[in-house]
Amino acid sequence: MSDGKTGLQLRSLIKKSGELEISLVDVPTPEPADDEVVVRIEAAPINPSDLGLLVGAADMSTAKASGTKDSPVITAKVPDGAMRAMGARIDQSLPVGNEGAGVVIRTGASDAAKALMGKTVAMIGGAMYAQYRTLKARDCQPLPEGTSAAEGASWFVNPLTALGMTETMRREGHKALVHTAAASNLGQMLNKICIKDGIPLVNIVRSKEQAEILKKIGAKYVVDSSVPSFLDDLTNALVETGATIAFDAIGGGKLAGDILNCMEIAINKTAKEYSRYGSSVHKQVYVYGGLDTRPIELPRGFGMAWGVGGWLLTPFLQKIGPADIGRLRQRVVSELKTTFASHYTKVVSLQETLDPANIAVYAKRATGEKFLINPNKLS
Repeated sequence: MSDGKTGLQLRSLIKKSGELEISLVDVPTPEPADDEVVVRIEAAPINPSDLGLLVGAADMSTAKASGTKDSPVITAKVPDGAMRAMGARIDQSLPVGNEGAGVVIRTGASDAAKALMGKTVAMIGGAMYAQYRTLKARDCQPLPEGTSAAEGASWFVNPLTALGMTETMRREGHKALVHTAAASNLGQMLNKICIKDGIPLVNIVRSKEQAEILKKIGAKYVVDSSVPSFLDDLTNALVETGATIAFDAIGGGKLAGDILNCMEIAINKTAKEYSRYGSSVHKQVYVYGGLDTRPIELPRGFGMAWGVGGWLLTPFLQKIGPADIGRLRQRVVSELKTTFASHYTKVVSLQETLDPANIAVYAKRATGEKFLINPNKLS
């Protein structure tokens, strides 16, 4: 086992020539300042938000492998049309990985840092696809006794996003919500939160198999967008739940507009009087993902009381402030093995992360195909 003075780090680079290059670089581990610790990383998930940085807008069907077994390199073409959006990162070698977990092996002099020595901690702060990471003690969350790094690795992005959705719902005066791409890891967590907290949740999925996944964990309202009765099924679920806010992971196409229209129909079924401007009940769709990169289409049948906007975890957390962030973090830690348990299909080393066969699986963002990287696993 290395002493952690240097370690491998996964880097993503988009060159001016229109080529993506993903490689492993041996980098020195910075010595910890007083309020910092050095963590040996043992688990870091590949989330959709990581893929945006890892592969950028590259066409991964053009991916080619080179280099050696210990130091593989992947290259792929970035389509000309997508290069404009990549402007801010051209020719910069960027570390990847939003969150992870591991063991604290060195600390700075502060009491807060020293208290973490030898502990298994979960972390947020980028550059997690690396063997070692120096970061502030406050960005580490000590895991309860008996919790492994793998169990704690996905402690931040998905759990706090799911909690952020129910928190946003309450703060904006809604009483039930809609979620798309609902059979994902995140969607399953959101179901468990809503069941536990008594929040009616309408789950939109894209296949019978996905519907079954959710029904098995107790989801009550599941509608399948691939069946001809989808819009009627959605409207009926909205009538039953009274949901007037949706979180949409798809982003493109007609789905956001369909949700707003069905919300309007559901509201009007119980309306006391007709209004030519549509119902006065505010209907909101927040787009938080981009599984479909086409433009958002809004066929207008939903009156004037509506909104479509973007929603991201970090700005939401900045808005609610430290006390509420602490409350949400504490809930995640206390329910890590139940509500917020993540399931992975494969654990890979840093080198195996750059295996074209693995990339072909995790880069397509399929439901039930979540990978976990253990940077200190030997290939």
